[in-house]
Amino acid sequence: MVSQLSFSAILSPERTIAVHSQTLAESVRRASESHLRHGARLVMAQGTLETISSVLAEAFPDETFPLLADMIDLASRYQEVSGHQALRVRLEKVTTDSCRKFHVDCVGLRLLRAYVGPGVEWTTDGGLNIHQPPEGAVVFLKGKHFPGWSEATSVRHRSPRLSALPLEKRYRLLLTIDEADTCGASMDAPVMIAT
Repeated sequence: MVSQLSFSAILSPERTIAVHSQTLAESVRRASESHLRHGARLVMAQGTLETISSVLAEAFPDETFPLLADMIDLASRYQEVSGHQALRVRLEKVTTDSCRKFHVDCVGLRLLRAYVGPGVEWTTDGGLNIHQPPEGAVVFLKGKHFPGWSEATSVRHRSPRLSALPLEKRYRLLLTIDEADTCGASMDAPVMIAT
């Protein structure tokens, strides 16, 4: 596990990205592969941590509980770092080249973790040097709504190009955690499961 102290490093004014390389526990890796094969294409819940835990539990069969437990742990850590009480947690199977342009999100703070497949790519120099974390890394990114965010010091990111990979590796299982009202999201629909 990554310590809370290292997660809070993203709050430093000079940082706009924090990458925490960590090896996935074997139980989480197996659960992630199982979800990728048999789980819903998109599972999203928003609200308090208690609400999210409760509604997500219904979407995860026993063999994927280690994945759910890791997601809830990361949501709790995100909550402590960000100070937001209401969150949006999204787990998505990605099989296409989505978000291919380097950009900055219209959020305060975003947590990303690729449980399966390549992680997010980022650059600080317009794409001359492109970086990518190892699979399983936890990445925090400051968005345009983070207090004190500056265009001059921003990190731009994009999704990796899956179409360039061998056919049997063109997929990702991606966790995204934000504050609940990200991108104008309504709190009226606390859970979404798309098969």
